[in-house]
Amino acid sequence: MLQRPGYAGVVTPSSEPYPGERLGLPREGRGSIGGLGRRVGALFVDYGAAYLLSGFFGWDALAILIIFGAIQIVFLPTLQGSPGHRLFGLTLRRSDGGWVGLWRPVVRTILLILVIPAVIWDSDHRGVHDKAAGTVLVRS
Repeated sequence: MLQRPGYAGVVTPSSEPYPGERLGLPREGRGSIGGLGRRVGALFVDYGAAYLLSGFFGWDALAILIIFGAIQIVFLPTLQGSPGHRLFGLTLRRSDGGWVGLWRPVVRTILLILVIPAVIWDSDHRGVHDKAAGTVLVRS
């Protein structure tokens, strides 16, 4: 059967899985998985703030890590993200959508400081640190 010009046929949704689909998150926009660029930008902001504040302690490497950890642990449960996350439009929440609570930021931060768990991620772009804590970083 002939169709009129410009007819595209039946449009079907893409069968390609996208990051966050298994978690019930949207493909893009508010509530979708935060992209790598935003995550790295947020990490640089938080680590940069920790570096600057460590100047009061002689820029000691251990002081930088402790300050970075404190920034994460204090701001994740209170602002739903670190200052870097919020600046880059990201929010941390539990995988089921709830508040992260108090212990999840501690577990997530310890694993983030170890670096390796943060650079190993799954198809939902969740690092081992997020999977262990049961959290997901989404666009706000």
